Amino acid sequence: MEFFETSKYFSLKKSTYINLRWIAIIGQLITINVIYFIFNFDFDLIFENLIIVIGLLSNLYLIYINKNTQLSDKTAFVFLLIDILQLTCLIYLTGGVANPFAIFLIIPSILSSLYLGFRSNILLVSITILIIIFLTFFNQPLPSPVSEHFHVDNYYYYSMPISLIIALIFLSFGKESRIRKEALNKMEEIMSKEHELLSLGGQAAAAAHSLGTPFSTIKIISSDLLKQFKDNNEVKKDIDLLMSQIERCGEILKRLTLNPTVEDDFIDKDLTIVDYIMEIIKSFKETSKKIFIINSDQYYNSFDISKSIEIVYGLRNFIGNANKFSKSKVFINVKSDNSTTEVIIEDDGEGYPKDVLRNIGEPYIKSYKSSIKSKSGLGLGIFIGKTLLEKNYANILCRNSHTRSGAQVNIKWNNNDLLNL
Repeated sequence: MEFFETSKYFSLKKSTYINLRWIAIIGQLITINVIYFIFNFDFDLIFENLIIVIGLLSNLYLIYINKNTQLSDKTAFVFLLIDILQLTCLIYLTGGVANPFAIFLIIPSILSSLYLGFRSNILLVSITILIIIFLTFFNQPLPSPVSEHFHVDNYYYYSMPISLIIALIFLSFGKESRIRKEALNKMEEIMSKEHELLSLGGQAAAAAHSLGTPFSTIKIISSDLLKQFKDNNEVKKDIDLLMSQIERCGEILKRLTLNPTVEDDFIDKDLTIVDYIMEIIKSFKETSKKIFIINSDQYYNSFDISKSIEIVYGLRNFIGNANKFSKSKVFINVKSDNSTTEVIIEDDGEGYPKDVLRNIGEPYIKSYKSSIKSKSGLGLGIFIGKTLLEKNYANILCRNSHTRSGAQVNIKWNNNDLLNL
């Protein structure tokens, strides 16, 4: 799978959706209570407030129980459907399509057209159309005193649901808009990649030029040492290795200067999840003195996974964080069964600070805890890694470990999703 190809996996950013729902819930509460207490309209206040509380509880579920940064197509569909049904109950009790707030019924479907897949979108639109038709013929009267004076001709009354349906279809199936949006995203991605490649080429050329002199010096000294210790086989072997590595560095810099698009050959073939992790750990062992303890006794799957830069980056990010914040040990447990594969990463550090634990996975968060403040960033690494893994169908839970002293990250896939990457 190529980088950026995960845009085919439709998702909705959870924090954005939660904020939109808070606006809707607060607006509903204010509207219902102001109309009842200030304008003295007569309707069942308690029942209507209970309906709004359902939306409030579902929002709290998204905040405290659902730990994903992105809502999958399926999850977003369920919650948008809850929004539609909640609005349907409110509109049903207050006049049906004659209620001026009936326009809000089409908003969840319009939102789905921007963020969800075609099937989810068309299903939500179909449900919304059926609900609009239902509310046209079945509803409670408008609250009094409006119901005592409100009367329109049938031509006008039935034109209201028709206009809502036309607006819904027009706004939800603007194929041109979606194509333009996807084209713009792809253009931005290509421009970003081109900019990075140009920047990399310039940096490689500068590095090759700057490192030329120190490499030559090291090479001269190595040659002199080789002459001095030519009779010492052990030392001669080490010096030969040193000189070959200097030559290799020079060739790499030369190649990057001439062709900045040369790819990193880190994990250049299809591997199992355990092999992925072993390769990633090897790359850390070269620079880290921490002890990595890997347990794969409960891993029973043998299938290889197509090379995915997103999965490599995501796993490397979380393992790197465990390495950075651990005291001396990083524990990685990989297990699977017939349906799922799970990677659990733990460390023996201080764990996630309580002041940021609830927001782990969001960008631009920083702990005020002095002991880790100097080592921690703004959460961008976790945000990017978490997002990339979630867009590759992973479910991620970040918490403090119950068995170790440090942090714990659970990364879980359905096997079918891994096979289809």
